Amino acid sequence: MSATGGTITRTGSWARRYTQRLVALDAVAAAATVTLALRVGPWGTDMSHTYVLASIGMPLFWVVALAFSRAYETRYLGVSDEEYRAVGRAVVGLLGVLAIAGLFAQVEWSRAYIITLVVLLMTFGVLARRFMRLWLHRHRRAGQLMQRTVVVGRADAVAELIRSIKSSPDQGMLPVAVCTSGMDGTWNSTSSIEDVPVLGSPTDAVAAVDLCDAETVVVTSHPELAGKALRRLAWALEDRGVELVVSTGLLDVAGPRLSIRQSTDMSLLHIERPAATRRSVILKSLMDRTLAGALILALSPLLIGVALAIKITSPGPIIFRQKRVGVRGELFTIYKFRTMVVDAEKQLASLLAYNEGNAVQFKMKRDPRITPIGTFLRKYSIDELPQLFNVLFGTMSLVGPRPQSQAEVEQYEPDAMRRLHVRPGMTGLWQISGRSDLDWEQSIRLDLRYVDNWSPIVDLQILFRTFRAVFAGAGAY
Repeated sequence: MSATGGTITRTGSWARRYTQRLVALDAVAAAATVTLALRVGPWGTDMSHTYVLASIGMPLFWVVALAFSRAYETRYLGVSDEEYRAVGRAVVGLLGVLAIAGLFAQVEWSRAYIITLVVLLMTFGVLARRFMRLWLHRHRRAGQLMQRTVVVGRADAVAELIRSIKSSPDQGMLPVAVCTSGMDGTWNSTSSIEDVPVLGSPTDAVAAVDLCDAETVVVTSHPELAGKALRRLAWALEDRGVELVVSTGLLDVAGPRLSIRQSTDMSLLHIERPAATRRSVILKSLMDRTLAGALILALSPLLIGVALAIKITSPGPIIFRQKRVGVRGELFTIYKFRTMVVDAEKQLASLLAYNEGNAVQFKMKRDPRITPIGTFLRKYSIDELPQLFNVLFGTMSLVGPRPQSQAEVEQYEPDAMRRLHVRPGMTGLWQISGRSDLDWEQSIRLDLRYVDNWSPIVDLQILFRTFRAVFAGAGAY
C-alpha cells in the first residue's frame, strides 16, 4: 500500500517486524549477560544444577518477564517511555523469581552473578529499545511504517491536530481522512483540511475507516462524540482492529503529570500540578549550586584565559553586566563575558532596520558591534560562563527559561508571564532546540513547557543535550 512520501505498512505488519527484532535482541542480550555473569560469579566453584538450568533458560525467562511487564505492547512501541519502564519492572520480576527458586532449591546465589544480571539486563534492555526506536523513527521520517489515520472533530481543532501530527512523524500517524463539523455543511468531493480530504461529519467516522482502510482514529473534543457515542465508536473500531486515540486538547503537559482516575461510570483525567513543591525547589537549588561550584573550579583556567584575551584584544571591561528579570519579576544583574564594543547600546538604534530576530528580541547574524573574539565566544556560548556565578549566588539556575530584559518582559502576553514562576537558566529547551533561530512564539512555548513540566531528571537531560548543541554551534550569533 503506498501513499505520498513513502510506503504505508499495516500496523500489524510493522509491529510484528519491530517486536520480532526486539525479542531477538533481548534473547541475545540475555545469553551474553548470563555468560558473563557465570564468568564473574560461580565459575570455577561447584555450581549446582539450579545455576545451570537458570543460565540455560535465562534468554527465555528474560523475554517472558518482559512480555509480562508489557514491554512488547504495540501501543508503547516507539512512542512511549513506558517501553523503558517495562524493562525495570521485568528486572524486578526476574529477581523475585530467582529469589523464590533459590529458596525452594536451597541455592545461595552469588552476589556477583545477581549484580551482573541486574546491571547488564537493565542496560541491554534499554539499549535494545533505543536502537529499535531509532530504526523505527528513521523509517517514519522517510514516510515508511506509518499508520493510516482518520482525524475526527471540529474543523479548527482538526486543523491544529493535523499540523501537530505532520510535524511529529516519529508518532507514526499519516492523516488520510477527516470527519468534521464546523464547515457549515459545505464539504464536498474537493473539500480538505490541511490537504487531507474531508469525508463527512464525525458520525461518519466508521464509514471513513472502512473506505480508507485506516488503522487509527484520532478524536478531538467534540459534543457529537462524547459519552455513549464515543463508547459505540470504540466498540465499532475494536471489531475492526483499529486503534482509538483521544486528544485531550492540553498543550505541553508531560506524560508523568497525567493519570487516569476511575469514577463510578467514567474515567477522569487527573493532571498533576507542576513539580514546584518546596522539596523539589530545594533539591533543584542544591543541585544548581553544587554543579555551578564544581564547574567554576574545573573551568577556572578557561575563564582566566578568556578574560585575558578580551582585555588584550578590545578596550573596555571584561565582564558585561545588565539588569534582567528573574523569578517573580525581581531584577538581578546578569554576568557575561563582553563580546561587543563598549558603546554597543548606543549603536543599536541605527541597526534596528536590520533585525533578523523577532518582534521582541533584536538579533543580527553579522552584527558589526561584535568584537572578533566575541564571535567565537558566542558561537560556543563561552560568553555565558560567568553566569555560573549567578547560579552560585542563587539569582539564576543552570536550567530554566531564557533570562530577559525589562523591556522584553513589558511586551509579554498574559500567558508568557508564567515563565517568571521559576528562575531563569543558563540553558533550557530553547538552547537545545535552535537558540537564536527560534522565533518569539517558539521560544515562549518552549519556556512555558519547561515551567509546567520541569523536574530534576528533566534538568539533567537538558544539561546533557546542551553540550551537543553548544559544540555544534548552530543557531548562535
